[in-house]
Amino acid sequence: MIVQLRLCVPAELSDAVLECCSGHTGAAEVALHRGASVVPPGDVITVQIARESAEELIERLHALKVPELGSISISSPDLVLSKRADAAEDSAPGESADSVIWDEVSRQTGEDSKLTWSFLAFLVIATQLAAIGIVTDSTIAIVGAMVVGPEFGPLAALAVGLVERKWRLVRTSLVALGVGFPLAMVVTALAAWLSIPLGLFPRDTLDRGSAVEFIYHPGPYSLIVAALAGAAGMLSMISHRSSALVGVFISVTTVPAAGYVAVALVLGEYSKAAGSAMQLALNLVGIVAAAAAVLMFYRLIGKRPSSVRRPAASWRRAVMGRRSLASRRAR
Repeated sequence: MIVQLRLCVPAELSDAVLECCSGHTGAAEVALHRGASVVPPGDVITVQIARESAEELIERLHALKVPELGSISISSPDLVLSKRADAAEDSAPGESADSVIWDEVSRQTGEDSKLTWSFLAFLVIATQLAAIGIVTDSTIAIVGAMVVGPEFGPLAALAVGLVERKWRLVRTSLVALGVGFPLAMVVTALAAWLSIPLGLFPRDTLDRGSAVEFIYHPGPYSLIVAALAGAAGMLSMISHRSSALVGVFISVTTVPAAGYVAVALVLGEYSKAAGSAMQLALNLVGIVAAAAAVLMFYRLIGKRPSSVRRPAASWRRAVMGRRSLASRRAR
């Protein structure tokens, strides 16, 4: 897979960036547009590069302070027809499906971790659907609630924040989860409390729902399923496979457990409410731990020996030193 980098750089940095990009393994095309950037003033450089080589190039661009002095935009063309691109992918180490662009992962999960009105609305709706599935003993409604639930975004962001030590991202994720789930459960409990005098369901409804007993019976498999779902979810985000992510939503019982807690508390079934709360906690912890483990594994296999890959800071000094020497010789 080919990705395209659009770099906006000051004119005095263009030559160093061009040297960095044009000699990089996996680079298929490098184009320079002098003076094309108006705000900020400078040049625009576009690079087409194999995805598996993009992360190392981005690290070197960070070392040259391109994001601070200009910008880096990353996009994935739908189709690239080029023998040079095919040759670049062949020369790049590894496989594109296993490559990770860490800035992309951080930005994506950062957007999903924010406490927004849409996040709260989806979580409240999902918890309400789960509660309806619980009182009607409908597994279809519960599965629908799993799909609608937006909780994996903050959970994935929490894992990324812990692995990359981005504590602001950790705080944002914890706020979204800490506010979202209690609010959704309070709204659901209020709806259940109003539904009882209206005769929408009897008080002994939890004693009849055999199809939903798994929600308040946590066990070893609860944690195992959550861990597998967290690993699959993070892999799907890294590899951009949305269909696999939907499967993750269906496999975990975070939202149904939250809905069951709300209904059980209203009906006075405190032991079942405690079991559902334990189920919710196990799922949340298992998802985050497994997602973080996947990220740590990819960080480990993404590191190369120092003889193959020079550290970014020393590489920057070498490039800027060569540019400075060339300038002195020209004068």
